[in-house]
Amino acid sequence: MARLPPGIHFITSFSRDQWYRAFIFSLTFLLYASFHLSRKPISIVKGELHKHCAASREVEFTSYKEYAVQIQPVRKSSNVSQCGWEPFDKNNYKQLLGALDYSFLCAYAVGMYLSGIIGERLPIRYYLAVGMLASGLFTAMFGLGYFYNIHNLWFYIMAQIANGLVQTTGWPSVVTCIGNWFGKGRRGLIMGIWNSHTSVGNILGSLIAAYWVSTCWGLSFVMPGVIIAVMGIVCFLFLIERKCFNGIKPWRGSLWMPILNAKETSKPQVKYNMLLTWNIHSRLLLVKIGVIEFSLCLLFAKLVSYTFLFWLPLYITNVEHLDAKRAGDLSTLFDVGGIFGGILAGLISDRLEKRASTCGMMLLLAAPTLYMFSAVSKMGLEATVVMLLISGALVNGPYALITTAVSADLGTHKSLKGNARALSTVTAIIDGTGSVGAALGPLLAGLISPSGWNNVFYMLMVADACALLVSLKILFSFCVFLLC
Repeated sequence: MARLPPGIHFITSFSRDQWYRAFIFSLTFLLYASFHLSRKPISIVKGELHKHCAASREVEFTSYKEYAVQIQPVRKSSNVSQCGWEPFDKNNYKQLLGALDYSFLCAYAVGMYLSGIIGERLPIRYYLAVGMLASGLFTAMFGLGYFYNIHNLWFYIMAQIANGLVQTTGWPSVVTCIGNWFGKGRRGLIMGIWNSHTSVGNILGSLIAAYWVSTCWGLSFVMPGVIIAVMGIVCFLFLIERKCFNGIKPWRGSLWMPILNAKETSKPQVKYNMLLTWNIHSRLLLVKIGVIEFSLCLLFAKLVSYTFLFWLPLYITNVEHLDAKRAGDLSTLFDVGGIFGGILAGLISDRLEKRASTCGMMLLLAAPTLYMFSAVSKMGLEATVVMLLISGALVNGPYALITTAVSADLGTHKSLKGNARALSTVTAIIDGTGSVGAALGPLLAGLISPSGWNNVFYMLMVADACALLVSLKILFSFCVFLLC
């Protein structure tokens, strides 16, 4: 008998269950990567919305007084400005651009608390698909301001608010789905690899936005909007919410129906109802299993990460004197470092079996690294490249670990008695609190940066120190719990 070809032998060496796990892993990876792909363009386009023309070229100032003396008012009589796109061509452009970030992130933070509760009660496939289609619409809406020559600040702010609200459908949905399919074995490593979708989405979003930013910045938003909308359709067609079958067989020709195993069908109705009931007692148990502490830790960690997400290209433009496209391309190195940082954090936490210790260790290294980044990045392009990779790993490592493995661990905690739906609420509470920090970071950067970029880095170092203190409190509380 002829031997099977190597490729076929490889395919048949995996069980059907393993293939479905791999499929869900890949699908949810792509779905959430498209969310971040649609968030990134605003940071790339900032350098185009306000160009550093001869009349208002920026230099690095050491004090706000020096900044106020050197910068002179620039008035334009028409909507077409040599210094950018009105209304962002004024000297207060950093505050205006910060308002765009703050609008999106505030709406995201508020909406996230509601999203987890709503997500518990709706099929994930429908909920996520509708959210992605709506996000595609509002992402493209921002870019339409270019084609329709819109110069009203409130148009762009409302587009950001609407997009922030609908994007809250994403994270609780994909984490719940991946948590339903994968158990706790090697969860840190698996989710560390899976969470690289954040950095992959940021990188793709940067490259796509940078391709059009200097010629037609409206397409920098329209194309990502189309991509996330298409992925919403893919979600509706292919996403399987949970693993609840031994096998899958065709039914009625073209549909696929899950077949429950004997043990699941023989469970008492009371047990079945308990799995679907998210009662008040279970909610109170969240306080005991560390949700509040990890939420606060994520608040400060996400403040740092999202400040880089929204302001790094503009910082590179100011310091390295690069155009918007080259600065956007260079900023992707921070996300490349974030991929390795997330995987490393997951691997270490699996080996140590201590999520909080891993977070604390990386946060301890992150603060001095940020100081080095602020100093070394002014020495040349090569030094900036190295520090972008290192900073990306240390800043995004704790953030990735808390939003994935920690959220899944807490959402499937034994005190919740097997309630899989609770994972959506736990994830939303943690990420919603973190999103408060994500909203504050870019806002503070916009307010502080006119007095000098060094002050922005001091603010980021303080935030990292606060995250470290919270992680130490988690470790202390856990030790007291063991002793008692």
